[in-house]
Amino acid sequence: MRAVLFDVDGVLIHSFFHPDPARRRRWDQHLHDDLGVRREALEPFFGDGFVDIVEGRMSIIAALDEFLPTIGFQGSSLDFFDYWLTHDVHLNLQLLDVVRRLRGTGARPFIATNQEHIRAFHLWSAVGLKHYFEDMFYASRFGAGKQRPEFYERAEALIGPHDESPLFFDDSAKVVATARAHGWEGVLYRDLADCTGHPWVAARLS
Repeated sequence: MRAVLFDVDGVLIHSFFHPDPARRRRWDQHLHDDLGVRREALEPFFGDGFVDIVEGRMSIIAALDEFLPTIGFQGSSLDFFDYWLTHDVHLNLQLLDVVRRLRGTGARPFIATNQEHIRAFHLWSAVGLKHYFEDMFYASRFGAGKQRPEFYERAEALIGPHDESPLFFDDSAKVVATARAHGWEGVLYRDLADCTGHPWVAARLS
């Protein structure tokens, strides 16, 4: 058995956070029409302080409570975040089908992602990623993001003993480099062929 891990945004989900702007799927495309907020006004929210949210040192709702009034939004932060969650779920169905096929062929599929608690649980439970993966390892759960060695140490502890190094697909070159430095086989993901064409995966799909 081998642990095979997948990132969320840019891999399992066609996301707003994809590093290639041309391939982003925007959850905020109709934000102004629906909630009266210009999407450009949100950009400061994703600045340097966002890592404190992702790694669990600050609640995203508390952060939105502070930020949203500064851009003129007077509604509930819970409603705003609900809108965000329900519009940011463009699933990569082709890749999820690959994950489904891999299960039971010698692969133990997991998620490894930089997420805060609420969105992580929403993706796991409401969106249904729990039906494809054994577990989700995420930054707020570990108190460390994928750019830090602690993330990989905590993930390995939960995966348990294994004969082969974990295989990890991520769309960030920096994250892939960090995973490799920790002894994982990190693979830069750009499209489906980066997964299906990997020799270990291809052998099991055939």
